[in-house]
Amino acid sequence: MTDDHREINPATGQQKGYVVLSETERAKGFVRPFRDAYRHQKCGAITTMSRDIAATYARDPEFYTGTFCSTCRGHFPVGADGEFTWYEMDGTEGPKVGT
Repeated sequence: MTDDHREINPATGQQKGYVVLSETERAKGFVRPFRDAYRHQKCGAITTMSRDIAATYARDPEFYTGTFCSTCRGHFPVGADGEFTWYEMDGTEGPKVGT
């Protein structure tokens, strides 16, 4: 695998592509709830993600070291010291993304 997927599109700030766990690995089941939206603590914006990326987080919460903010248009850290919390379907804040 090459790192060319990490190239940033200057128009959006997003990477050229995002690595996800294989369909077979995701099908083994989730260790965390499936969530597809998170809030950036820095700016307060909510960003949603693709189903495959969300399923990768649910299967392996520590798979990624950072994620994208659609308002700041950049990638920032996740995990216990990260900048994002899960945005729950009822509008409440969940745990930190990547934990």
